[in-house]
Amino acid sequence: MNTREALQQEVDKFPYWYHRIELPFGIVTPGWAPINAAAYGIPQSLHDKRILDIGAWDGYWTFEALKRGAAQVVAIDDFSDYLGTLDQSQRVAWKTFDFCRDALGYAIQRCPRIDMSVYDLNVERHGLFDTVFFFGTLYHLRYPLLALDKISSVCRGEIYVESAILDDFSPYHGGLGHGLKNSVAMEFYPENQYANNNSNWWVPTLACLAQMVRAAGFDDVTGWKLTENPNNLSMCRGFVKGRKTKSSY
Repeated sequence: MNTREALQQEVDKFPYWYHRIELPFGIVTPGWAPINAAAYGIPQSLHDKRILDIGAWDGYWTFEALKRGAAQVVAIDDFSDYLGTLDQSQRVAWKTFDFCRDALGYAIQRCPRIDMSVYDLNVERHGLFDTVFFFGTLYHLRYPLLALDKISSVCRGEIYVESAILDDFSPYHGGLGHGLKNSVAMEFYPENQYANNNSNWWVPTLACLAQMVRAAGFDDVTGWKLTENPNNLSMCRGFVKGRKTKSSY
């Protein structure tokens, strides 16, 4: 699209945007995530890294990694999360991702996308990655430890995880301000107990999330919260960075 008006018109045609992605002409897609990109702790330089972006959705972190110099970013998603509120017609699979990729001028080979489950990752088919982004996905999985093991099998360096955490909110213990802080624990939600979303299966505490990443083979692990005193459910998020050292191999 050669004009700002034409690009904006195309952005407006999509029924829902999850990510805020900066496009040419100063246009930003009307999503709400990430809440605070700096909080994810991603290095400013990802020069020559091969990266896996799990749960890519519109592609914010795929394109951000390319801006930071990544050699290639492979994006995967299975489009199973509807946030508890979206109609199926509002999730348009890879159409928003493809639109942004074209608008930003990236070649398909530099940021291919695959419609697949995280459980299907394997090194023979997908190769090894220097860095893995695993954002907003773990708590949607029925088998989060299996997913981390699968990720570890294709990662030779670092993993960055962002997840809902249990430290300051538990629907079973009184809601906001009544979490399980300082516990190595995880809650199971067989229906829609967490955020009225029946695709939310498990939420761990930050300490539990860190130990899960460690158990998957990342022996250098650090964790932090989005904010120390969250005032709403959307702020009850945590981050873990795990790194494989030479002793991990």
